[in-house]
Amino acid sequence: MRYMSKYIRKYGVSFVAAFLLVSGEAACDLLLPTLMAHLIDRGVRLGEMDVVLRYGGWMLLITAFGALSATGRNIVSSHVSQRFGAELRGDLFRRIQSLPFANVNRFDRASLVTRLTNDITQVQNFVNGMMRIFAKAPLLGIGALIFAVRLNPQLSVVLAIVVPVVAALIALNMKIGFPLFMRVQRSLDRLNGIMREYLSGVRVVKAFNRFAYETDKFEGVNESYRRQSIATMRAMAPFSPAITLAVNLGIAGVVWLGGIRVHAGSMEVGHIIAFVNYMTQILFSLMTISMVFNMFVRAKASTGRIVEVLAEGEGATAVTQQAPARETVVPSETEAPRVSFEDVAFSYDGPDGEPVLKGVSFACRAGETIGIIGSTGAGKSTLVNLVPRLYDATRGTVRIDGVDLTALSPEAVRERVAIVPQATVLFSGTILDNIRWGNERATREEIEAAARAASAHGFVSALPEGYEAKLGQGGINLSGGQKQRLSIARALVRRPDILILDDCTSALDAVTEAAVKEALKAYEGRLTCLLIAQRISSVIDADQIVVMDDGQVAGIGTHASLLRECRVYQEIFRSQMGQEAMTHVTGP
Repeated sequence: MRYMSKYIRKYGVSFVAAFLLVSGEAACDLLLPTLMAHLIDRGVRLGEMDVVLRYGGWMLLITAFGALSATGRNIVSSHVSQRFGAELRGDLFRRIQSLPFANVNRFDRASLVTRLTNDITQVQNFVNGMMRIFAKAPLLGIGALIFAVRLNPQLSVVLAIVVPVVAALIALNMKIGFPLFMRVQRSLDRLNGIMREYLSGVRVVKAFNRFAYETDKFEGVNESYRRQSIATMRAMAPFSPAITLAVNLGIAGVVWLGGIRVHAGSMEVGHIIAFVNYMTQILFSLMTISMVFNMFVRAKASTGRIVEVLAEGEGATAVTQQAPARETVVPSETEAPRVSFEDVAFSYDGPDGEPVLKGVSFACRAGETIGIIGSTGAGKSTLVNLVPRLYDATRGTVRIDGVDLTALSPEAVRERVAIVPQATVLFSGTILDNIRWGNERATREEIEAAARAASAHGFVSALPEGYEAKLGQGGINLSGGQKQRLSIARALVRRPDILILDDCTSALDAVTEAAVKEALKAYEGRLTCLLIAQRISSVIDADQIVVMDDGQVAGIGTHASLLRECRVYQEIFRSQMGQEAMTHVTGP
């Protein structure tokens, strides 16, 4: 509830206004059957036209007032529900954006999409309904019950039987419905996940001609969702007809008992008609309440899933929740190493989890290029992800210019760091927009300079539209090497102090890769570069090479020194260059 208190405070006045309008509408609906009873018994039955006109006029006025109240209620409820839904969706999106990877990884990506769309829509529809017919239903039901009892206590025995039966049906409906709707939402998550996976890998599916396999997999999940939805609807189906049957049997009982009393002369016809109208209103309100509970169990399930994301990361594991001692950018001019790792350990599962990094220690100074190499799964990407505080070390200290990263806000650290990830990410829009994404204040000249440094200016200039060329989603109309060079340009235009290249030159040929590395040195003299690579040729001319093996540092040094002293580096060199090259380097 505390996560929704913000919206209750903000929209509470509007909600109260809608409730007052609904109350006015319900009051008008409740007055009409009583006035009609008086019109029939005192006017129509006795032939008094002035009585008919007087009560008829009052009924018209009350109907008009009820219509105005309903119009105002619709306007207020639509305005509030739409603004509430948009704000909640924005808050949830910002919350997801603020979570560190360690917390985001606990949720399936398809599930997050479902929570941002379907779940918020469910809650928004419930809020809209609450201010429209849902608030009216109990007012109308209770009011009709009171008016009916006051109008004719003798017929109220029917209500004493019908109301408890309907209340029991509604309670049973809610008890059965909630877990079923939770299963439907989880099935929808799986369906979205399959669709997202297929769309992101559609090229691979086409290349391997796996349409039949993917179709069968989708059909299986789709069929599971269908079965779950049908099972839920089937379980819910008897309740609405059962409630209708109970109330209609009550109306039949009223007509039967009323007919006997009218025949005996102890009741007037207008009372029966009014009582039947009140029973119909009770039927409407109970049916609405039943629908409310169906929507409530869906909204409750959706609210729980939304709050689960909003509450994520409130513990000590969330990077953004820590209160930084300093918010300012760290100084770049200092004698301390630009980046240093001091006995760093890290586990994705917290201090008690299996460590991915173990006792890592090394340092690099401003202007140096540090190559990081090792086998797949050695912990290279995890290591550099600690620098921009995408994760925080489980043990040990990571420093920039001698300052502990945990003493700085993530925003302050990331202002000085640019990262080119292993998986190239480009956005829909122009090439100019994609490079400027790294620095929205960059001029055209700065963008072109960054593109030249990344060896991207040549192929971009050759395009008919140049930098204004449109990119498809994910840069689908570019080659892998072109996308990598644009990603590097996007990082360079940021003018960072620390550049992290996470195996992002794998699609470049040796000549282009060498040109990029030369241009990087000339682009910014004091730029510290952490270069992750699988190929020794990519790091061979680095100032230092850090060799990672099973989450530990197996060796640090230059290419020549590592060939003499580091067994792991020798094995990598031998596997890539061959035994003959190894013998030539080290001697027989």
